[in-house]
Amino acid sequence: MSYCAAIENMQTPEKKALHKNYHDNHYGFPIHDDNELLGRLILEINQAGLSWETILKKEAGFREAYSNFEIKKIAAYTEQDRERLLNDAGIIRNKLKVNAAIENAKTILELQKEYGSFEKWLEHHHPKPKEEWVRLFKKTFKFTGGEIVNEFLMSIGYLKGAHTEDCPVHKKIIRSKPMWSISK
Repeated sequence: MSYCAAIENMQTPEKKALHKNYHDNHYGFPIHDDNELLGRLILEINQAGLSWETILKKEAGFREAYSNFEIKKIAAYTEQDRERLLNDAGIIRNKLKVNAAIENAKTILELQKEYGSFEKWLEHHHPKPKEEWVRLFKKTFKFTGGEIVNEFLMSIGYLKGAHTEDCPVHKKIIRSKPMWSISK
């Protein structure tokens, strides 16, 4: 079942509203801000093994705990910051995921030096099939398996599939010119 259809079948209005906001306004839309790209990657990494609903409920906590996803600040985190994150009930307290966020921020700083931005690095490698993206992400970033990479790239418009063609949001996505709709 697609995410579009799943929302319609959700049991409670609160649950439906939480998912509908993400589905209608964020999922599949291009992101042009490197900090927000890192933020989405952090959220996707933290979702591993958990429900997306858990992550959506904790999104504000992640944003606060991780300095509003500011790459330079996260890359400069100290051992004290790692401990703070591991003790923060507002996020997922998993050492591998916390370390991945910090190390991935450092990696993005390097990509920015070489390519100008994280977004330009992504654009440089577009288009690729999912399998090649997964290999590239595993080589470049921490804690980025196949499902994490697939969802990250779908959620930011690099891979097709965030919405079915009969979903009303699909037309909005097309107007936003996601990378999957553009070939080099």
